[in-house]
Order: sequence, then C-alpha cells, then structure tokens
Amino acid sequence: MDFLKFIFYGIIQGLTEFIPVSSTAHLKILSLLFGIKDPGSSLSAIIQIGSVFAIIWYFRESIFNFKKINFRYFRFSFLSNKLYKSICIGTIPIVILGGFIKLFVPGFSDSFLRSNFSIAVISILMSIIMLFADISNTKFINLNNHSYRNSLYIGFAQAFAIIPGVSRSGATISMALFSGLDRKDAAKFSFLLGIPAISLAAFVEFFSSVSQFSTFPFLPLFVGLITTFFSSLIAIDFLIKYVSSHGLKIFIYYRMVFGILILLSL
Repeated sequence: MDFLKFIFYGIIQGLTEFIPVSSTAHLKILSLLFGIKDPGSSLSAIIQIGSVFAIIWYFRESIFNFKKINFRYFRFSFLSNKLYKSICIGTIPIVILGGFIKLFVPGFSDSFLRSNFSIAVISILMSIIMLFADISNTKFINLNNHSYRNSLYIGFAQAFAIIPGVSRSGATISMALFSGLDRKDAAKFSFLLGIPAISLAAFVEFFSSVSQFSTFPFLPLFVGLITTFFSSLIAIDFLIKYVSSHGLKIFIYYRMVFGILILLSL
C-alpha cells in the first residue's frame, strides 16, 4: 500500500506542480477522495524534489549552455547571465516571505488556509485572475528583452503561492502575461523560477523533519520521487506546447469547476 500511495502522490504532484491548478490543493482533495491520507506540507515539499530534477533535465540546454558558459570563469559567467540574475531576483520575495512564515507562523501550513473551503474559494479567484491574464494583449517582451522589474513582479506572484490553492505556476504565468511576456516565455520562466523556490522549500522541510526519519518509508518515498520526476516531465512538455498556442482557458474552466464542486460538497 505504501508503494501505491507514493506512486499516487508522485503522479498528482508531478502533473499538477506545473499545470496551473495547484498541486497542494489536488494532493489534499484527491487524497481525501480516494481515502488516502493527506501527505501534508512536509511530505509534499520533499516529493517536489522530483519536480526540480525534471525542470533541470527538461531545460538543461538553457541552464547549462556549454557554448556560452566558461567553467573556468563560472562565477563571472553566472553573474553576467541575464536569465540567471532574473531567477535570483524573482526568488527574493518567496525567500523573505517563506522564511518569515517558517520562523514566526509555525502553524501556517495547517491553518484555515489549508481547509477545503479556503482552497475552493482561492481556486475560483485564481481562475478569474488567470482569465484576465490570458486575455491581456500586451505580449511585447520575451526572456531576452525583459526587465529585472518584471522578474521581481513575477517573484511576488510566486510568493503568494505559499497559500494552498493558489498554484505557483498559475500565479507566475499570470503575472508574466500581465507583465507582457509572450505565452511560451511566460511558461518557461515560471518553470525556471521554480527551481530555487521548490528546492529551498523541499530542503527546509526535509531538514525540519529529521526527527521523523525513523517513520519515513524510504523506499516508497524514493519510488514517489521517481514517479514525480517522470510525471513532471510530461506536464512540462504538455504545458509549454499547449499554452503557446491555446493559452490558459482550459485550466481556467477547470479551476472554476474544481472550486465550485468542492463548495457544493461541503
């Protein structure tokens, strides 16, 4: 049962981490629906490591551009790369907000915001925000000519994804579209921006759970990470191709229906 449970966690985490529907909300709601224990914020964050490896693998050519990066002068190459600097700038808000919550609001992940009612309302509100972002007509910048201010705005949107149900990809892609990025680059930057954010959350939760190591089913957890990796690759490839040509409409409708169904079930 542990193996099946963690395969389930991995599939849901991988598919919903990048598709803008909120992985946290789906892990919680679908676990309840199938009679499986909610993995909780700590285990969810650890499983997300599989998603990080998937992003790095999928965008390996953009991240590790061997023709442009001189490893002898890696530090200079890193600091002079606009995309790397944009990711660093965009990560600042979630580090500050996440650190504050971790230090001063220890019960945040188990608060009212993780309730079914809150997740439903936030899902509906996010569908409306995503709708306005999708129909905005200011697609005049890309990852080559964007400003660092755009990166910071997208970073603030990512910080709000700490709230269960918001969806990190939904918030960041929407803000990127509002900022003027075209759809493909909006999705790509959302994924790349997730590398430090998801990694930090995963490792903080991992080390915070050291005392629980004896209760962790390590082999099933490893299987869950592998499942997350492959399902994440499928989700990334699908979203990059789909959003570029079709936008966010299907996810907007889905989130609206998802939220309404949860409210009706309360």
